Amino acid sequence: MLNRRNFLGLTSSLLTGSLLLPDLLWGYDASRPFKDLVIGHGSHRYKIDYDWGLLDSSQYPVKDCHEMVQDSKGRIILLTNETRNNVLIYDKSGKFLESWGHEYPGAHGLTLSKENGEDFLYISDNNRHEVIKTTLKGEVVMTLPFPQESGKYEKADQYIPTEVAVASNGDIYVADGYGMQYIMRYNAKGELLHVFGGRGDGPEHFDNAHGICIDDRDTSNPRLLITARQQNALKHFSLAGEYLSTIELPGAFICRPVIDGENVYGAVLVSKLPFGSESGFVTILDGQNRVISNPGGSTPLYQDNQLQRMHQVVKVFKHPHDVCVDDDKNLYVAQWNSGGVYPIKLVRV
Repeated sequence: MLNRRNFLGLTSSLLTGSLLLPDLLWGYDASRPFKDLVIGHGSHRYKIDYDWGLLDSSQYPVKDCHEMVQDSKGRIILLTNETRNNVLIYDKSGKFLESWGHEYPGAHGLTLSKENGEDFLYISDNNRHEVIKTTLKGEVVMTLPFPQESGKYEKADQYIPTEVAVASNGDIYVADGYGMQYIMRYNAKGELLHVFGGRGDGPEHFDNAHGICIDDRDTSNPRLLITARQQNALKHFSLAGEYLSTIELPGAFICRPVIDGENVYGAVLVSKLPFGSESGFVTILDGQNRVISNPGGSTPLYQDNQLQRMHQVVKVFKHPHDVCVDDDKNLYVAQWNSGGVYPIKLVRV
């Protein structure tokens, strides 16, 4: 119930986060208290759309909504570890188009790669300890099993891949984010070329190498951008696996970086431990890797050129696990361990 005390507390929290406050007293819905609220900061602000993509959960259930991508046709593709329908495909309006997949109990990472004019998906499966490349219809093209040939692993369950990135030359990079924290580099044929990273405290090592992408914002110098989630950081590596630099993001346990234009987007699973704290938000960095907006989170603040610790301000999200940016610059936020909810759309304003 929204009584005067709760309303005043909510108002204070929203204003502290530099959010725009609509008239919450009219049409108030206790199940969706922030419907139509505008969140975010500066040039990157968004209106919350809770109605996008809602389906009959008895027919199209979701468990953990792990990741989302947009394909070349403009469709939004969602990956869930619910084996009654691992993949759900929508149009941008949220209309359901099709579903497939029953064999991915640990479906976690979803990467789209356009190769010779055709879209392919790379699914990282935690339970199967492998990466599966498929067509958009779910036909299996290639499987990358646990990399025994690397010499780093004695058995498959030591290897728990969480994410894939594909370079323009076809090289495939797999992040073992829940295993021994190595990054595997394969060629397009699936032949292992190199292994780097690994668990550790050094700058070239990882604690939870959860996400990975190709950072091609500088077209003359493409790099890898890799999550170090437990370290509240993103790390740049060369495509050859050499450590380059670290982007410190205090308070942001980011699942994976997503590049769109000059910006980096990240779903912050939580802003404080434990991992079930329901304290997540979305963070957005500019072309200089400075945080410029935190939808659902605190106003980005730099003191002496150091980013101050960020935190959740308004509980729009529980555990954001991924952000998909569509061609209209709207966001879709998939969530882990959040009661089987469908993704939330954030409409750019």
